[in-house]
Amino acid sequence: MPDTHEWLVTGMDCPSCAAKIKGAVAQLPGIEAVEISVMSRKLRVTATSHATSPADIENRVKSLGYGIEAIAQAGGARTEADEHTTQTAAPWYRTGKGHLVLLTATLLVVAWGVALLLPDAGNWPFIVACLAGLIPVALRAFAAIRAGQPFSIEALMTIAATGALFIGATQEAALVVFLFAVGELLEGVAVSHARDGIRALSTLVPKTALREKNDMLEDVAAAELVPGDIVIVRPGDRIPADGTIISGTGGVDESPVTGESMPVTRGPGDPVFAGAINNETALRIQVTRAAADNTIARIIRLVEQAEDSRAPTQRFIDRFSRWYMPSIVVLSALVVAIPPLFFGQAWSVWVYRGLSLLLIGCPCALVISVPAAIASALCAGARHGLLMKGGAVIEATAAIKTVALDKTGTLTMGQPEVTDILCLDQHSTAEVLALAAAVEKASNHPLAQAIVRKAAGMALPPVQDSRAIAGKGVSAMLDGQIITIASPRHAMQDGALSSTAAAQATAMESEGKTVVVLYTGTALALIGLRDEPRQDAQETIRQLRSLGVTPIILTGDNQRTAAAIAAMLHTDYEAELLPEQKQQTIRELAARGPVMMVGDGINDAPALKQATVGVAIGSGTDVALETADAAILRNCITDIPALIRLARSTMSNIRQNVSIALGLKGVFLVTTIIGMTGLWLAIMADTGATVLVTLNALRLLRTKPAGLAQKN
Repeated sequence: MPDTHEWLVTGMDCPSCAAKIKGAVAQLPGIEAVEISVMSRKLRVTATSHATSPADIENRVKSLGYGIEAIAQAGGARTEADEHTTQTAAPWYRTGKGHLVLLTATLLVVAWGVALLLPDAGNWPFIVACLAGLIPVALRAFAAIRAGQPFSIEALMTIAATGALFIGATQEAALVVFLFAVGELLEGVAVSHARDGIRALSTLVPKTALREKNDMLEDVAAAELVPGDIVIVRPGDRIPADGTIISGTGGVDESPVTGESMPVTRGPGDPVFAGAINNETALRIQVTRAAADNTIARIIRLVEQAEDSRAPTQRFIDRFSRWYMPSIVVLSALVVAIPPLFFGQAWSVWVYRGLSLLLIGCPCALVISVPAAIASALCAGARHGLLMKGGAVIEATAAIKTVALDKTGTLTMGQPEVTDILCLDQHSTAEVLALAAAVEKASNHPLAQAIVRKAAGMALPPVQDSRAIAGKGVSAMLDGQIITIASPRHAMQDGALSSTAAAQATAMESEGKTVVVLYTGTALALIGLRDEPRQDAQETIRQLRSLGVTPIILTGDNQRTAAAIAAMLHTDYEAELLPEQKQQTIRELAARGPVMMVGDGINDAPALKQATVGVAIGSGTDVALETADAAILRNCITDIPALIRLARSTMSNIRQNVSIALGLKGVFLVTTIIGMTGLWLAIMADTGATVLVTLNALRLLRTKPAGLAQKN
């Protein structure tokens, strides 16, 4: 069977680095698959034979100039949170790149000092400064060439600096090497900020837990908790694992996980997430998921895995960069050769310009422009409970023209509420409600539970012999009299509902309400119930329209109920749809443009899969995290337009990055050929553009998409 091994790679700060490592490792014998993530710095290799050992893989990675450390396998495996916590970045001056910058800077200052104090000393101080910084780069270049990757930035840098030494441009050669080292360092520092987004998630889960065992409490590592364990979480502490509350009721701050700003009340039977904060009373919680599978760990995995889902723009740029670099090398050779050979120009001038073109030719800024923005957006979204599975989903979400919304549980509360109580005799509203609740309290039907909730806190009359009447309703005995709650149709069959009361019931039903009749021999009251729209449903529809997106309701509910909800929200609807009919409707909508389907991720699975982007709305369930293309963790549907805003901001950022990368290179390409700029400005164009696009992408980390949605 194939063996799979995992490592953490250090010094890998851009997609080019990842591609170089992946290509080099893939060429080793017996390698079946290579997966590498810039954000998590993980390298996962699957080998089909023993021709290549883990040590061989480590040596290949080290030869390219990167550090590598094995991740423990099963039995001693670390959780996602552990791995990210141990990846805390060292200060820049303690890194290999920092050491190289300090060395080259010192030697460059010394060289200029020698040149100033000893004008006749010659060029040797600058040659020493250049070689000190160039040798490590050249070694990495030769390692990449041996691995079958000749067009690396290290190779271009080595050729350009060496050529500059040969034509006597020693000061510029030394300066170029120093600026290259600075650029690599800044790139690493910038990317580490993007990694902080994931690292911040990993630190939400506490390291220890208070476990109850044999009537004793013991401090244990949170990573040791297994399903079935009982933990005690004191007020002010973070919950150490996903679980269910056994005892205790109080406010729980779930904002670290779902982005929900206000604490929510949780009590016995309610699920809670690892990383949430217990604000009030002590909670006794039964663990339901191991540390490696808690909500935080799964969110981290999702963000990491999303790197593999590349946006179409990124795939295009990857293809473009593969022929861009060789083309620049050919162009540089032509610039060096044609003017001296055919027009009698000076070789030194055109060799210098050709070497400058080589430095401009590195596509680092262009290659990192998309993944840096995608990674920042994924982290920003994850911090606010908005999860998107990769760049392809982000790009598709930004282009959405129609949003189809499931009604029940998405636009509505998902449970009926009493909206009307119409008394038909001398009884008061309170008396009717208490009587109805007394009859219904033994039933678990959603309508019965809604009536009981409405009567919470009221004194209920004692009833006997409460029983369900199959297909009809519920009845009970009170003071020797049978009291029944049933639909208007059954009440009419029993002769309890007058034509006037029946007309009133029909009017209520036309408003999308479900009507039940409370009656003895005659009707006592009509009770109207409806699954009411969420408080933020109308605001969500308004925001979608402001984004130029058309909302539509898709529901399996009846026409009258759907029409009533749609009228309240001022939107179109399709009702009485079976799952396959929803799927067909999504297919028809998609013919007009990209469509997003928002649902619970279970009943709407076919429609979610059919849509351009399927969004599951929930509270961190397995379905919400794994079924759809995106998930909204907190139960707030204004996050739907927030998701679209985040995607559009990301695509705007990507366009800015590509413009910066190509614009700077285009300008310096022309100015270099005509002799206006030289080597040191060429390397500034490359490393400067890389740092600019990375810093621009990092602006997305400060985005608060959920907050944006609430402000509008």
